[in-house]
Amino acid sequence: MESRPPDFGMATFDSEVLVLGALPTPVEVMLLSPEPSVKPPARPSVGNPISHSHTVWRGDMRFEAGFGERTHAIDGNSKTAPSPVETLLNAVGTCAGSDVVDILGKQRTPVSRLEIDVMATRRPEFPRRVVSLEVTFTVDGKGIEAAAAERAIQLSIEKYCTVAASLAGDIVFTSILVLNGKRGAPVEQPMFSATLP
Repeated sequence: MESRPPDFGMATFDSEVLVLGALPTPVEVMLLSPEPSVKPPARPSVGNPISHSHTVWRGDMRFEAGFGERTHAIDGNSKTAPSPVETLLNAVGTCAGSDVVDILGKQRTPVSRLEIDVMATRRPEFPRRVVSLEVTFTVDGKGIEAAAAERAIQLSIEKYCTVAASLAGDIVFTSILVLNGKRGAPVEQPMFSATLP
């Protein structure tokens, strides 16, 4: 039986300590600043991977992804399950949404309802990569101020959301907040990867 690394799920940051929260007891890992000359390995399998996926083809364009009991279907034809691109959009929405719920909860203004709609524009020619994202966060919760919710969204996209930070830096990322039924103005979010050399 092949050994697989654990999926630590939601991680929170407290100064220079990473708290991995999906384990029975939270685990703290010291974050060390890498030396400027140290580069990550070209292939994660020769380094220290912290995320891993496993996919099994189930016929036609259908796949099952995940480990053990934690699997989900993906359909390249978008007939029986989300497509790979829809799965990417789902990952953006759930990653950012996890951060927003966490950040607002720590401010003692818990979210009572959250829905996230992610719309992507893709190139017409191959590769039909995503060139822009519009993410609408519909948030309800007693005591949540619009400025605090907007800041939680900004922190997620710019700092915490691994999925958004892994996307190409030239993607135009716009967020829209609908707080307790009131729709705010669209906000263009800078992409983390746009700041990389």
